[in-house]
Amino acid sequence: MSFPLSGENLTCIRGDRLVFAGLDFAVARGDALLLTGRNGSGKTSLLRLMAGLAAPADGVIFHNGADYRHDPASHRADIHYVAHYDATKPALTVRENLAFWTELHGGGDVMAGLAAFDLENLASLPARFLSAGQRRRLALARLIAIKAGIWLLDEPSVALDAASLDSLRGLIAAHRCDGGAVVASTHAELGLDDAENLDVSAFARQRAAAL
Repeated sequence: MSFPLSGENLTCIRGDRLVFAGLDFAVARGDALLLTGRNGSGKTSLLRLMAGLAAPADGVIFHNGADYRHDPASHRADIHYVAHYDATKPALTVRENLAFWTELHGGGDVMAGLAAFDLENLASLPARFLSAGQRRRLALARLIAIKAGIWLLDEPSVALDAASLDSLRGLIAAHRCDGGAVVASTHAELGLDDAENLDVSAFARQRAAAL
């Protein structure tokens, strides 16, 4: 079986610290993988490896069954990584921020992204005036404005109100129904009760045994 995203025997080193070692994962189309573990165990580091933003010290990340390094452009096009930080440009309006990201990815539907997170009335407002929750909604709007098969979500619910969190749950469910895959690190309930759990701390403990 070819998974849209998987990894084998991954080792992550940050600075001079071994974060985790011997980690395997796989997420199928329509499925979700929930990353758990104590703070500092490497959940964000693993998401960055999955996104191709950092390279593992050992092991391989696979995209559709092949080493993603053989076709990094295809891998990037199939990945949405919403990091813990929102990466908004304060001088640009809400619409311009989303348009920037769609252009960077070769096009998309800015208005659909705005509508998905109730941002239409804020479209002309410079991002520097947004609240923390509004900035988070703008970051998440990229998921809808730009189509990608794999969503990597690092604490996506931070600063969201109840209505926005409900919207996010619904969009995640719809994405999975369409055959999309989701990997999330979160402390919030995202409707992922059927997700496979990956305790990154278990692989962090392996590093101590290896030293």
